[in-house]
Amino acid sequence: MSLSLYIMTLFGLAVFSYFLGLKRIRSVVAQQVTAQQRLVPTVPTETGQAPISPTDTTETGHAPISPTDTKQHSVDHFHGLFLALYVFLPPMLLIIIWQACAPFVTNYLLETQLVTIFGTLSQGALNIQIAQVKAVYNGSLAAHMVSEQTTLGVAYYARIQQTFSIILPVIATSFAVVGFMFAYRRIALRFPARRHIEKIAIWFMIAASVIAILATLGIILSLIFETLRFFGKVPISEFLFGLHWSPQIAIREGQAGGAGAFGAIPLLVGTFMITLIAMFVAVPIGLMSAIYLSEYATQNIRDFVKPAIEILAGIPTVVYGFFAALWVAPFMRDMGAALGLTLSSESALAAGMVMGIMIIPIISSLSDDVINAVPQSLRDGAAALGATKSETVKQVILPAALPGIMSAILLAISRAIGETMIVVMAAGVAANLTANPFEAVTTVTVQIVVLLTGDQEFDSAKTLAAFALGLLLFFMTLALNILALRIVRKYSENYE
Repeated sequence: MSLSLYIMTLFGLAVFSYFLGLKRIRSVVAQQVTAQQRLVPTVPTETGQAPISPTDTTETGHAPISPTDTKQHSVDHFHGLFLALYVFLPPMLLIIIWQACAPFVTNYLLETQLVTIFGTLSQGALNIQIAQVKAVYNGSLAAHMVSEQTTLGVAYYARIQQTFSIILPVIATSFAVVGFMFAYRRIALRFPARRHIEKIAIWFMIAASVIAILATLGIILSLIFETLRFFGKVPISEFLFGLHWSPQIAIREGQAGGAGAFGAIPLLVGTFMITLIAMFVAVPIGLMSAIYLSEYATQNIRDFVKPAIEILAGIPTVVYGFFAALWVAPFMRDMGAALGLTLSSESALAAGMVMGIMIIPIISSLSDDVINAVPQSLRDGAAALGATKSETVKQVILPAALPGIMSAILLAISRAIGETMIVVMAAGVAANLTANPFEAVTTVTVQIVVLLTGDQEFDSAKTLAAFALGLLLFFMTLALNILALRIVRKYSENYE
């Protein structure tokens, strides 16, 4: 049985256990009600037998029956969820741990067997043999293309995988059975199933938070580690202050290549130029549209225009890239030629304009939400003082919404800095150090893609430069986020 099929089977068992838990708690409740009805005494009356209240001791002389002893603690579906989770979670945790540890165990066993077959091997030769064994086992390498000793290793590796494929379902099923028996016996009238479900949910949220933090730390540490390796080959001063970027160096003996130049200044200049052009397009249009939609437009116009603007956010960036390369750039080149200007077919201006169109929905939607969040009492107070609509917008609403608007603009800047496809198709990959928006430039993200595409070797300065650029981009966006938080904290106001 494949692992995915087994997990689906576990899920089906969990669903079945849920309904079994519902049946269990309902039967317990029914038994309790029946038992209580038998325990309630009766006294003779003129018309027959009348029940005595469970809390009345005047006729029976017995202690009253406490209502808390007969009241169900948690509703039925919490008991069903409790039983289902105890059936599903223990085997799933085992599978996750197993999948994380199994490669190390299989590699250790395979290494031991290969040393027994081949004798003493160097670490490099051993790694080659392990790769060949796994390639033959996975079918990516024909068995007749390897040695007889390697074939023996393949047979041993196949036995390991077959054994593990049998052991894992057996142990996981045992965990599910034990979890079912433990949870099924605990279901009772006063059992706090809801509290247990809430504890499990809290642990899930904690685990999700820890995973997010660890993933972020892992990304940062991997970038730092590879960047330090890069700075061991290229001086940090050359990277940060160099004016020429040409990472085309030979990555192996006999390959053609230059000496290599890793100055990041041309990339930073190109990134900031395209981002600045995009902001000149996106900020006025996005902010003005947000003001119009929130303060001037009727509800019918707003219901039509706002979704139409937000459609721009759903268009893939490759479509924007085609639009920039096939329409905007040729149009601007022809217009420049008509005016006597020389424009390149790939220019920062074309890429920046199309990128600005792409990020209009970010500024427009966020600014619209912020402006609508300004209390109506401020508008009423301005109107009471005789302010016109435009004066209210300029002197009351925009100052009150300034922190949110600035956050929207900085978020749009971060989005523009991280864009790749539009720049590749409209501005090119040439790292030119220029302030002329009519010429071709490139950005940090484009060069990361270029460095990690095609023939590469992860021990060369050319490939390691991508990690240095990634770390630089990380600090750029981090600085923008910190600036946005400081602006919000400094200018934010609380309204009652």
